[in-house]
Amino acid sequence: MDKVLIVDGHSAIFSTEYLAENHLHDQRGARLELVRELTGFQDVSDYYVVLVFDGKGETLDSEIRQDKDILVMYSRANQSADGVIERIVAQHAEKFAVEVASNDRYVLDTISVFGAMPMSIRRMWELVESV
Repeated sequence: MDKVLIVDGHSAIFSTEYLAENHLHDQRGARLELVRELTGFQDVSDYYVVLVFDGKGETLDSEIRQDKDILVMYSRANQSADGVIERIVAQHAEKFAVEVASNDRYVLDTISVFGAMPMSIRRMWELVESV
């Protein structure tokens, strides 16, 4: 696939009313709902989706379930999801059409320097709902 959509997971959850409310009572459930929504989008679009969350582990944790599923990544304990997103963009923006969805202005400014296209979480949902 030529298009990659990288999503700042917590930015998406806390910027989306039903996910933010779900997160208050069931953090894992909110994450799984976001994964389900983005997997459905990937299934019907020409995007490969990477979802990045802040993690608590000592190592970079990637969760790969099936070839058709999105890639879900958790940052190390001593790094942020923002840093993971920026590193992915720096390594791959020249080879792929990379778009990053976040409401963190600093992240969006940084990834723009590396050649990725920034988008708000609101714009991401518009894209997801348009397919």
